[in-house]
Amino acid sequence: MAKLPRIPSLLVIRALKRAGFYEHHSSGGHIHLKHSVKLHLRITIPFHRKDLNPKTLKSIIEQAELTVDDFIKLLKD
Repeated sequence: MAKLPRIPSLLVIRALKRAGFYEHHSSGGHIHLKHSVKLHLRITIPFHRKDLNPKTLKSIIEQAELTVDDFIKLLKD
């Protein structure tokens, strides 16, 4: 398993959109994403214009039902 990078939430959202998620709505400082095919997947991402804590990023990846390696590949695309 690769080490999680420290990245801003904007890059996380872009990577998840490549994985089939779309922006459902936003409230306050958070953006809510849903998957277009796997309808049970919903993710809330803090959007505070700073890097996400690695534990928060790991939780987001697990909620998206992705592996860390798959997520890193999505970042590079």
